[in-house]
Amino acid sequence: MDALVSTDWLERELGASDLRVVDATKFMAGTDRDARAEYEAGHIPGAVFMDLAELTDASSDIDNMAPPPEKFASRMQSLGLGDGSRIVIYDDSPLKSAARAWWLLKLFGAHDVALLDGGLAKWKAEGRPLEMGKQALRHRHFTVWRDAKAVRTKEQVLENLALETEQLVDARPAARFTGEDRDPRPGVAPGHIPGSRSLPHSDLFNADGTWKRGDELKAAFDAAGVDFDRPLVATCGSGMTATVVAFGAHLLGKEDVAVYDGSWSEWGADPATPKATGGA
Repeated sequence: MDALVSTDWLERELGASDLRVVDATKFMAGTDRDARAEYEAGHIPGAVFMDLAELTDASSDIDNMAPPPEKFASRMQSLGLGDGSRIVIYDDSPLKSAARAWWLLKLFGAHDVALLDGGLAKWKAEGRPLEMGKQALRHRHFTVWRDAKAVRTKEQVLENLALETEQLVDARPAARFTGEDRDPRPGVAPGHIPGSRSLPHSDLFNADGTWKRGDELKAAFDAAGVDFDRPLVATCGSGMTATVVAFGAHLLGKEDVAVYDGSWSEWGADPATPKATGGA
């Protein structure tokens, strides 16, 4: 299974015994949209709802940190996602939150995971079938492990400011990166991590919501000044859209990519961390 699958492919595969479809829609806090309610009002047949808002580390005071492996495995097993599953994830969010689900699944050891190109919006626009209500869940064993190489901590990012071994790529909107727009979180400073590059996650998509591919996708990274010969660490506001940049790099065959999970919600709230404003 490719990392990015089409709506045609998915409709043909629906009902396959090893296929699991996942709605991983999540919205920014403070919006008037309810991801679970929208799922129950209409989802791709057979899809289960992955609650990304709950898939976090409850012991951390940093927003949206990845959960402990045991918690993740338990939630996946309850959704029927496990060993031997082919998992296709979609969303209907401007955050492109399916990428966060993809990253978490890969982080914790899932092998065959893909995103649906164009998400639910494309599926609906093409008049494809929908189901309503909740999906009956099937328990399936999920063998969990954690790939430490896929995550960076604040301490590692601080160390890299001196070493400059890895390049930081910030997926937030440009005005948040420059500091022109303040962070929506109370107590979080404006600006960006010094030396990072600005690549708003929306730049990786076509006007119809499908992913850019090939040379066009690579051009978005090039325009941001990203050097594919160096390791990449993606960051954003809270580790959500950073995973979009990570997936985009994955589509281009780049695997030395990590996500700074604490992102700006951690960095910008710490008075001791260096901060920059303006362009890169």
